[in-house]
Amino acid sequence: MNSNTKNREIKTDIPARAAERYWRATVSRDARADGTFVLAVRSTHIYCRPSCPARRPRREQVKFFKVPEAAECAGFRPCRRCDPRSAPRSAESQLIRQACSLMERSSEDPIRVASVASGTGVSPFRLQRTFRRLVGISPQGYAQSIRLRRLKTRLREGKDVTTALYEAGYGSSSRLYERSNGHLGMTPATYQRGGRGMEIRYTTASTRLGRLLLAGTDKGVAAIYLGDADSTLEAELRQEYPAAEIHRNPAPVSQWIRQVVRHVSGEQPELDLPLDIKGTAFQRRVWEALQRIPRGSTRTYSALARAIGLPKGQRAVARACATNPVSILVPCHRVVREDGELAGYRWGAKRKQALLDGEKSSRAKP
Repeated sequence: MNSNTKNREIKTDIPARAAERYWRATVSRDARADGTFVLAVRSTHIYCRPSCPARRPRREQVKFFKVPEAAECAGFRPCRRCDPRSAPRSAESQLIRQACSLMERSSEDPIRVASVASGTGVSPFRLQRTFRRLVGISPQGYAQSIRLRRLKTRLREGKDVTTALYEAGYGSSSRLYERSNGHLGMTPATYQRGGRGMEIRYTTASTRLGRLLLAGTDKGVAAIYLGDADSTLEAELRQEYPAAEIHRNPAPVSQWIRQVVRHVSGEQPELDLPLDIKGTAFQRRVWEALQRIPRGSTRTYSALARAIGLPKGQRAVARACATNPVSILVPCHRVVREDGELAGYRWGAKRKQALLDGEKSSRAKP
């Protein structure tokens, strides 16, 4: 079982009651629930069916999805042991499977929803509506995420950019750069090098939120990860920068991590650390807007979109929040859904709630 959400921000929040029902089915390995949802585990980046015989993960490590395609779009791999894609499905889930299969085989760029709908025998409207409800994004968004994942894989395999471009399904280099740069956080050529030429130093520490990894360069903080085990956090860092020179060396970053730990504990309310993060102009606008949210306050995705002058850009804002590499310093945990619910958080909903509670508590102190 597993999970990871690096590629896109996918609106797959499951209502609390449904999530508890899914968790009970997971704990009891209820085979009757197979095909109604899948569960993904953040620490392993794998998703399973409820009846999977593998050892049960901790609740905070689990994220639920309505269909396998939504889990894969969020970056999870299917479990080889329980083969969740082969579980019996509802008619709507079968429709999603068929549509995704057509898009993965399509050579169109961009993929036209009308063509996919025709291939499944339903109207474009019905396909769009069903896709958004079960997968969490549009069919076009799913197609882009599939191609981006293929692109990353081929670049990491060492293929040149042009070959990776066409094997991933992009019709031109301009489409590759306009669509991928925002998600890679750098140009495809730099991503292909896997951070080659970068020297990254990191260290870890215990916090009330669990383990914290802070990595940086000579210019500033490049990554802040939260989790349960150093090995998992280190693996994520090396996966993101496979060709960089990465060293566990507390000395250069020790002052930064001490300040972050004090901040998390409430001892140092304000942080002003240098950053060395890569992103598009739009991502930087969102990240800067996040830093302007007062400690102890929250904003909705739509409010954040309006703040940067893009009133209809909630989805784009959500994607920029999801690709934030320095949690806490860029406080994406302060963004919530329109109804006040937490929404997704890369490091788990419990950590998001703990961060918000801690900030409100320290703000309330005289």
